[in-house]
Amino acid sequence: MDQRVRFISECLENHFSVAELCRQFNISRKTGYKWLGRYEGYGPVGLEERSRRPKKCPHKTKYHVVRAIKYIRHKHPTWGPKKILALLEKRHPDWEKPAISTAAGILKREGLIPGPTRRIRRKHPGCPTTVATEPNQIWTTDYKGEFKMQNGQYCYPLTVCDMYSRYLLGCDGHRAISLKKSKESFTRLFEEYGLPDRIRSDNGVPFASNAIGRLSSLSVWWIKLGIYPELIEPGEPQQNGKHERMHRTLKKEATIPPEKNMRAQQKRFDVFQREYNKIRPHEALDMKTPSELYTRSKREMPRKLEHWDYPSHFKVRYVSRNGGIRWHHKRVPVTHTLQEEYIGFEEIDDGIYNVYYCDYLIGRFFEEINKIKDIIERIPVRQRIVKESYRCS
Repeated sequence: MDQRVRFISECLENHFSVAELCRQFNISRKTGYKWLGRYEGYGPVGLEERSRRPKKCPHKTKYHVVRAIKYIRHKHPTWGPKKILALLEKRHPDWEKPAISTAAGILKREGLIPGPTRRIRRKHPGCPTTVATEPNQIWTTDYKGEFKMQNGQYCYPLTVCDMYSRYLLGCDGHRAISLKKSKESFTRLFEEYGLPDRIRSDNGVPFASNAIGRLSSLSVWWIKLGIYPELIEPGEPQQNGKHERMHRTLKKEATIPPEKNMRAQQKRFDVFQREYNKIRPHEALDMKTPSELYTRSKREMPRKLEHWDYPSHFKVRYVSRNGGIRWHHKRVPVTHTLQEEYIGFEEIDDGIYNVYYCDYLIGRFFEEINKIKDIIERIPVRQRIVKESYRCS
């Protein structure tokens, strides 16, 4: 636009010919005369950019076809362009039908197709830096890759190890990755071996989720038991290297070839577990067995979960079934993972609060925008929270 105005100004001064000015502005004479004609016909408004849309479009979808597509979509909101065009063909076989992509474009242009939902990507605390110096400080867990048994059904082994002693606490074959079955397995382990300080896992189901603080129903239960859930970075299985090394041995000795059914496969897992813990020497343990180093935890599995008491300076809120809380008569979304639980707000600045579930920091609440933000960073957000997870030691 500015270049066109300067070109017209130079033309009106008559210091140079139109051809010379076109060469100076690096445009063709045809373009120069076009802008000069526009200015003479419409004034400065004629120099503005015009629509390049063609005046005629022979292949444009007819209005009555567009209206029929919209009508069918309103009658059947879940139908896509293929079904709509198929019904249109039956009702009006003599009409010229648009392509499926054109019908989809019409629905999208009219706002009848919802846009793609943007996936929320949560921050991650980074590589865990805690090191186990005695048994039960850190347990590691994972679902080993599924494999097919001889009866055609899949087996998903849930494995749990003590990081310090490499003691294989449990290896349970499940028919699917299940929160219910996982909780049953961990309940049995907690009753048999006591409670650890931390449990390290990957970011998959059921150990973590995309909720705030990466909380899942299983990790919420761990926190209530006083266990700190510790996550490795996504796509970095070497951060749980000891557990992955155990999986390699498990695969060789207990899954190849697979057994005929789940009962037989579980018996094989049990045999492997006894041999791995009590007979097989480990080079990393100076040729000792895990059973020589492992001792049961002193923390007992409680028969009943006690109510968590937040410090007196905390503001406590109840998370309703809709996954939110009330703050000064306004709803604040939290997460459905914490429904029917209490969370604590610790004011750290004017209108800014750290949000805790028990002693686990899950986010930061900004009163001005009425929103809880995930604030997980790559360094410990608060050293006190890490230390409190070891309160049994």
